[in-house]
Amino acid sequence: MLKTYKSFFKRNITPISLDQYVPKVELKEYLKLNDSIYEVDSKAEKGMTFSRLLNYKYSDTLKKMDPDHLVALVTEVIPKYSCLVFCPTKKNCENVAEMICKFLSKEYLKHKEKEKEDVIENLKNMSSGKLCPVLKRTVPFGVAYHHSGLTSEERRLLEEAYSSGVLCLFTCTSTLAAGVNLPARRVILRAPYVAKEFLKRNQYKQMIGRAGRAGIDTVGESILIFQEKDKQQVLELINRPLENCYSHLVQEFTKGIQTLFLSLIGLKIATNLGDIHDFMNGTFFGVQQNVLLKDKSLWEITVESLSYLTEKGLLQKEMVPGSEEEHQCNFHITKLGRASFKGTIDLAYCDILYRDLKKGLEGLVLESFLHLIYLTTPYDLVPQCDPDWMVYFRQFNQLSPAEQNVASRLGISESFIGKKASGQAIKKKVDKDIVNRLYLSFVLYALLKETNIWSVAEKFNMPRGYIQNLLTGAASFSSCVLHFCEELEEFWVYRALLVELTKKLTYCVKAELIPLMEVTGVLEGRAKQLYKAGYKSLTHLANADPEVLIRTVDHLSRRQAKQIISSAKMLLHEKAEALQQEVDELLRLPPDFPGPVDTPTEKAWS
Repeated sequence: MLKTYKSFFKRNITPISLDQYVPKVELKEYLKLNDSIYEVDSKAEKGMTFSRLLNYKYSDTLKKMDPDHLVALVTEVIPKYSCLVFCPTKKNCENVAEMICKFLSKEYLKHKEKEKEDVIENLKNMSSGKLCPVLKRTVPFGVAYHHSGLTSEERRLLEEAYSSGVLCLFTCTSTLAAGVNLPARRVILRAPYVAKEFLKRNQYKQMIGRAGRAGIDTVGESILIFQEKDKQQVLELINRPLENCYSHLVQEFTKGIQTLFLSLIGLKIATNLGDIHDFMNGTFFGVQQNVLLKDKSLWEITVESLSYLTEKGLLQKEMVPGSEEEHQCNFHITKLGRASFKGTIDLAYCDILYRDLKKGLEGLVLESFLHLIYLTTPYDLVPQCDPDWMVYFRQFNQLSPAEQNVASRLGISESFIGKKASGQAIKKKVDKDIVNRLYLSFVLYALLKETNIWSVAEKFNMPRGYIQNLLTGAASFSSCVLHFCEELEEFWVYRALLVELTKKLTYCVKAELIPLMEVTGVLEGRAKQLYKAGYKSLTHLANADPEVLIRTVDHLSRRQAKQIISSAKMLLHEKAEALQQEVDELLRLPPDFPGPVDTPTEKAWS
């Protein structure tokens, strides 16, 4: 049958090339050293040829402020065309955006002035009237920074403004190069570094690939700025081939091979050693095993990983009756293994989570959510935490006696925090991970009480984007811990509490806004607008008139109004169906009911 299909395709299907439908866009690569610009040329002896000198009059002040001539490079293309400037760090992005705007002429303020005013207004509306002072100064010029310090709502709004041509210049970090479709006429790399690491060929190609996108532009160009000290490395960078792509399945041990094995056995895809080894042979890692494995064979790694999972209490091993061959032994998932599997818990932390939850049962503080928040603060964010000790001390002193008892149970005292804040030496050893995790719990606890990312960011002196990522991670991990607890009877007491906490962390708004935020496309800012306009429930929204909604809610398009109403109707219908099923279940006669009965409904109510 397969041969028949192949012969049919050979006779009847003509191969096509995408080139005849999508025109190629020429990408010109340039390098800049001092005020000279060179074109990348693989045929040249050194891989580059001289192109031109920068022709831009620089004052002494501008030379000091802009030694890389960024103002000259960006003003050659903006505002008519778009431009991306990649910077090594987040702080550098903000500084460069402000510096460029200081030297742009007043003419740039007039380009799409009304649309830029709308962008600033929308940024304020989504942040409860708050606006980043840097964006306040740069957006009127059509310039903005783009990095993880922004909230997701801010990023989305700025990306839309850039895509529509309202903003013409982004100063950004390398993360924008991956996954975000924001093409530009010119891409400038301010330095051949990402943070302190020298660029890899793959990273370089990913960044310059933003220039000149097919179907959007006819030409694109990239300019890599470098200093004399980096010249040799830059020449190697532009001439070397792309790095090979290798599997990280074994390198990412707990998130890779061990999680894979637990899933295979939990889903009963492969349960004996031989089948698991065969499965591994078919993975990308298995294909590359001759290159990646030097000291051990794939069989040995498979056996070791399964032994580790067994020792950790996640798997149980048993030999097949009548067989003494090792590859015939079977594996079953234990209760702890199933809980980790169902909760998608990183296996590096599953035993720590179990221990923490077990210890929490000994004296769970229920006067507030703080203890529960601590138990659901993601472990993987703890190493990145660097507490501000004065802030830590102030927050600690604002806790109620019951909340301070949570810290005491974790082995953290007020005197310890006070000594750290005053810079005193501390003899007593305290677990750094617990200290940092409690600090992150304070941030999340403040968020639940205030529900405003901006005020919490200011209070803890943290980027608002980081605060939002922490909140998203905590909401996700709280849900994971809930599923973990559902599989283990001993943790039944946590279940109802985790359901409530997960909902609070997911929405992190005042309780009355939560029903509105279940509707597709309604975030906190929009929910506040709807609530203020009198739409306080799903029923209100489901019965709303789109024309009235447009008139009463600012910056709401007709398409958005219709989507909100449609989503509210669907949610209301789903809730009604769920309630009806619950009623039917309550009225249904139990199958083990003794004796004959005329009608199930009549008997159920008799």
